[in-house]
Amino acid sequence: MKTAFVKTLTVAAAVAMMAGCVSTSDFDKHVAANDAAIKAAAQDAATAKSAADAASASAAKAGNAAAAAQSTADQALQASKASQACCDATNEKIDRAFKKSMGK
Repeated sequence: MKTAFVKTLTVAAAVAMMAGCVSTSDFDKHVAANDAAIKAAAQDAATAKSAADAASASAAKAGNAAAAAQSTADQALQASKASQACCDATNEKIDRAFKKSMGK
């Protein structure tokens, strides 16, 4: 059984050699092409990471700007409410003064 397996492997190796003899130079060309493709992919990945890092930093800045804008809007709302309360109190005083003067 073991010898049959060895014979099969020997025949398969011989067939492979005959069918697809690849010269060393062809093999080296393929290796060089693959190396170039790997380097290009690594460079593309580095470029993509750099772009993602820049986008993340930009998003963080935008978030900070939005928080500052919300804070300013909250302060403006509070000032507006205080101004409205003052206006309402002034109108109430004027109404009382008018009613008092009309009652005399």
